[in-house]
Amino acid sequence: QVQLVESGGESVQAGGSLRLSCGASGPIYGDACVAWFRQAPGKEREGVAAIDGDGRSTYADSVKGLFTISRDDTKNTLTLQKTSLKPEDTAMYYCAGSRTYCSSNEFVYWGQGTQVTVS
Repeated sequence: QVQLVESGGESVQAGGSLRLSCGASGPIYGDACVAWFRQAPGKEREGVAAIDGDGRSTYADSVKGLFTISRDDTKNTLTLQKTSLKPEDTAMYYCAGSRTYCSSNEFVYWGQGTQVTVS
């Protein structure tokens, strides 16, 4: 399995910005779907955003218009950005990769997560 590593998580003040990155040890993204998930303390993991090989992005209803997902296949990197952070954005954020379309919701590659704390 190709390794995924998230970075950029930290403690920030409410109203601040977030920029998370996920690097892969190889070109596992290809033209398949890659995505960000998050899990807040005591809650279930939820999907945040996904992007396919054509650059088409999909966002969860709860975050649409708030997060921006992007990918750079030349660097095997996935990025998640957000401004105006709120305490409810506090969570462990994970990147994940699929071998097929985003609509399949079948993610088989996972990073270990990076913690974001907003206060």
